[in-house]
Amino acid sequence: MERRCPVLDTTGRDIHAETDHLRAQGPATQVELPGGVVVWSINSHATIRKLLTDPNVTKSARNHWPAFINGEIPPDWEMISWIAMDNMVTAYGNNHVRLRRLVGKAFTPRRTEAIKPRIAELTEMLVGALAATPPGEVVDLRERFAYPLPAMLVADLIGMSEEARVETAKVIDMMVDTTVSPEQAQSILLGWRGAMDQLIAEKRRQPGEDITSDLVAARDEDGSRLSEVELTDTIFAILGAGSETTINFFDNAITALLTHPEQLDLVKSGEATWDDVIDEVLRVESPLAHLPLRYAVEDIHLDGVTIPKGDPILVNYTSVGRDPALHGADAGQFDLTRSDKEHLSFGYGPHYCLGAGIARAVATIGLSTLFERFPDLSLAVAKDDLQPLPTFIMNGHRALPVRLTAPVPAGAGAR
Repeated sequence: MERRCPVLDTTGRDIHAETDHLRAQGPATQVELPGGVVVWSINSHATIRKLLTDPNVTKSARNHWPAFINGEIPPDWEMISWIAMDNMVTAYGNNHVRLRRLVGKAFTPRRTEAIKPRIAELTEMLVGALAATPPGEVVDLRERFAYPLPAMLVADLIGMSEEARVETAKVIDMMVDTTVSPEQAQSILLGWRGAMDQLIAEKRRQPGEDITSDLVAARDEDGSRLSEVELTDTIFAILGAGSETTINFFDNAITALLTHPEQLDLVKSGEATWDDVIDEVLRVESPLAHLPLRYAVEDIHLDGVTIPKGDPILVNYTSVGRDPALHGADAGQFDLTRSDKEHLSFGYGPHYCLGAGIARAVATIGLSTLFERFPDLSLAVAKDDLQPLPTFIMNGHRALPVRLTAPVPAGAGAR
């Protein structure tokens, strides 16, 4: 029997080649996810930008996905954690506005400024540990730097202990792994909700200066503002979104700079800035590949295609910055001098990332400090030998082996 649509590669073996193939099929084409679930993959910049602000596109499965509402999606579906959440990310209409306003209080420009010393402290701690490594030794920079820096910072923001963070990180890693079994998928959902319940209970007993304590207070002072499930799922969304995407950003940024030394030289000479690096990496290597899921509230008519009411939608973020219609024939080339670095890696419209300011601060402080202390850092393997993460949701590597050189003493250089 002829297959009616391509199956998305769960191993993430070559996300960019797959994206090029999907884009060639048109701005919207059907693909098959694990469990035989068929969705619409949206692959062009113009169409994605349009749909991200379309009021007839929702992220609420419980309100607008008939297959989920009718019980056709089993509780052990491989991607159940992405649609079973009840928080700001999956809310619709007035509920989304209510939750976003409440959570937004934790991500003000003032809080971003206040957190910068902590970012610098964590960065210096990690770079200091790397500096103690014998020169010439190979280390996994994803494990030693890219992973712990954003993960520890977000754990700080929500008031989670280091021990709890390490345990919860295992659950998040499995959640973005699209090769998991149905049994693993069910354990992931139970695992992260259990961890968040424990954190909330701790903050009720002993509140602190953190986002969880603030949200617990809002819930307990006025239960109509935030349900217990919304509280649990919102805190997890902050933890997962705030750490996983930034981890993969660091991974991709370091890889890009080490494999394009002429571009790194532009930064060192001052001809390019760390803001240039951030936006060009987000454009050409979006850390978020495909985000599940959105749904059509009503029929959505695109050029030559109609997405029927209730159909699920998968936004292909890796396609946006590499779309030749937006960035020309060299859209896949990493170039800090590019004048237009437009991307949608922080989202667009009502779901624009509330933590974008903090993410930029972490990226700037983290990358500038790392390359100041290790200006001659190099990859220990060929780029083609780096193994991709086993997922079509995230874009990153399983490991990032680098060869450390003798570090420059702290404070010896200028950022």
